[in-house]
Amino acid sequence: MNKMLHNLTLHTLGACALMIAAGSASAAEKMTLGVSIPTATHSFTAGIVWWANKAKEDLEKANPDLKVIVKTAANAPEQANQLQDLLTVNKIDTLVIFPFESASLTKPVAQLKQKGVYVTVVDRGLTDVSAQDAYVAGDNTAFGKLPAEFMAKTLNGKGDIVALRGIPTTLDNERFEAFSGVMKQHGGIKILDAKYGNWNRDDAFKVMQDFLTRFKHIDAVWAADDDMAVGVLKAIDQAKRTDIKLVFGGAGAKGAIKTLMDGSDPRIQANVSYSPKFMYDAIMLTAEARLKGERLPANTIIPSVLITPQTAKEFYFPDSPF
Repeated sequence: MNKMLHNLTLHTLGACALMIAAGSASAAEKMTLGVSIPTATHSFTAGIVWWANKAKEDLEKANPDLKVIVKTAANAPEQANQLQDLLTVNKIDTLVIFPFESASLTKPVAQLKQKGVYVTVVDRGLTDVSAQDAYVAGDNTAFGKLPAEFMAKTLNGKGDIVALRGIPTTLDNERFEAFSGVMKQHGGIKILDAKYGNWNRDDAFKVMQDFLTRFKHIDAVWAADDDMAVGVLKAIDQAKRTDIKLVFGGAGAKGAIKTLMDGSDPRIQANVSYSPKFMYDAIMLTAEARLKGERLPANTIIPSVLITPQTAKEFYFPDSPF
């Protein structure tokens, strides 16, 4: 997120907090907001959890009678069960959910919406948009398109590449379709294979080991995530492969941005922004709208931009968990 957008968001949320604080106690008493998110299995979801709890803290401080319940789940079935608890035990009337997976969470979320719960879905979209009231996410098309354009230019339009995907979700589909769409415009570039690394360092390490075993020459890797890039680089270094000149991660994790700023790894040449702070934004904006009896726009997309060594310092937040 660039400084202008960052400052604008802070200004908007500051105004939001004031409006929420001014909300009537009776409105707040009637509202219980549930937040359902994955557990912190890697640094991005650690950021999601941190920002969700920050939103809870800020909202409940401004509205003593407003209840915000944050639940984390280690897998899709656990998250589905937690949704039922949020409805029947906690009696939420508003839900902000970051789905563990798209397809398997669509029906459980739809059941809550059918019971009258207002639903904001964050980042990983559902397979049926009628199951939600609002959607807040980063720009997943740009997240795939910008790295592809950078890689194609760096490779001068020719070379052999491999790609890692995340977890099967609508956003992963959007990213990969955008990435491969750009690469199709460059006949000299061949995507040797693309496999799911689940946005996880260890899984990405295993996937990259497989790629390295099967393909004797690779020019570049689209790791599609800064955590997966760590696993990819570890596998490359362990195999002592020197043919790979470019590894492109994504999302602007502080470790990756620091590497980019320092120039300490020549294979890391750029990144693309996708901050987990949109979890905070989604919760705050949903709470503001519901306290005022209003609805969010159907879609709120936070821009993703290319991060270069020249701009990296604008995206470096050392105190953040991500």
